[in-house]
Amino acid sequence: MIPVIMSGGSGTRLWPLSRRHRPKQFIALFGENTMFQETLNRLNGLESLQPPIVVCNNDHRFMVAEQLHELDITSPNIILEPVGRNTAPAMAISALVAEKNGDDPTLLVLAADHVIEDLAAFHKAIEAARTQAEDGKLVTFGIVPTSPNTGYGYIQADQKNTISPVKAFVEKPDLQTATQYVESGNFYWNSGMFMFKASTLISELEKYSPDILSSCREALSKSVKDLDFTRLDITSFEACYSESIDYAVMEHTSKAVVVPLDADWSDVGSWSSLWECAQQDSDNNVLQGDVMVEDVQNAYIHSEHRLVSVIGLEDVVVVETADAVMVASKKSAQNVKNIVNRLTHDQRAEAENHRLCYRPWGYYDAIDVGERFQVKRIAVNPGASLSLQMHHHRAEHWVVVTGTAEVTCDEKVMLVSENESTYIPIGTKHRLHNPGRVLLEMIEVQSGSYLGEDDIIRFEDAYHRN
Repeated sequence: MIPVIMSGGSGTRLWPLSRRHRPKQFIALFGENTMFQETLNRLNGLESLQPPIVVCNNDHRFMVAEQLHELDITSPNIILEPVGRNTAPAMAISALVAEKNGDDPTLLVLAADHVIEDLAAFHKAIEAARTQAEDGKLVTFGIVPTSPNTGYGYIQADQKNTISPVKAFVEKPDLQTATQYVESGNFYWNSGMFMFKASTLISELEKYSPDILSSCREALSKSVKDLDFTRLDITSFEACYSESIDYAVMEHTSKAVVVPLDADWSDVGSWSSLWECAQQDSDNNVLQGDVMVEDVQNAYIHSEHRLVSVIGLEDVVVVETADAVMVASKKSAQNVKNIVNRLTHDQRAEAENHRLCYRPWGYYDAIDVGERFQVKRIAVNPGASLSLQMHHHRAEHWVVVTGTAEVTCDEKVMLVSENESTYIPIGTKHRLHNPGRVLLEMIEVQSGSYLGEDDIIRFEDAYHRN
């Protein structure tokens, strides 16, 4: 069995923690591991697992690779989607990749941003689904509903409380309809998790969505290997219809079955659901970071960089990061996506990146910015290098705080040690390399008429970035 991890979401409803270039699945919201890592960890103990297939977008590729490395997962297939095309093309590509090895594995498709507390129940459902999948069924996992939730689509089963053929998939209902669904006993929340043999999905795609399958075959046949990644052909994949697997196959096939799953599941799709999933104190508060409260109940309060104090409030969400503060009533917290849309429209950086930005070589923290200057704290991993690059509009001063930097400046290569500095003039080809065994930390002061990240001309790059 091959796990297929769908990891393309942006998680805008959990802004400002989740942002486009570091969405919720790559953040440790519960404990030390990220949600992506927990998705893989909860498979431990299952038999006959092969290395995973991960489908993600280009911007997240190095986070995926690093977080797999932290789990000691080797030889994964990391497939890069040049554009988002929903779940049907992503699953089609995964099935085609799995089939290339000449066998016909069973694929377990999971989202990278779900929470599942009852692992025993989850594993039991997987084993039940595996029997169905190996018998040629397309299995979907239906979450046993705990309330008439209007935020989920529903699956109507032909029979109650057992593995059953799917009768219908239905869209997110209003509250009255959702209440009727839950009372009926044969409706489940649509989890977006699936299991099937690769050949079964390909065969059903051929019947019901041949255009999607054809585009995916072409995108894969013209793909290129780039380090540990498979880059799908842009032109072919852009031409592919954007469609969910439900619309493309599951609503049409006669092979769909639903396996009930009652395992304390959540898709953590809002601040309210994050509050529900987290450990609450005696006042039903979830407090993380440097937080001080007085007369506060039923709140989610998260601080990353400074003291946050809240007094005399109920049912609120307060989230503080280095560059943004969000305050909302819990019942309206899902509307944070409207703020994100406005930030995006105004081209505000806060919609895209955190102040702390991760790169394949390490990370940087934009400490301060003003008219014609910017200050960054840069950390370079042992043995890692930034690209050989040049800037047209800015000069840079580098001050080494810890470690040793190997600095290339045009034809000159020099070592810069702790408490030493160097200067990179405008228009100079330069590179920063950490030749040591400890983290290199330095302060960079940029000055010039334009300080944007797009003022980088790369000549050589170990990570194949443009």
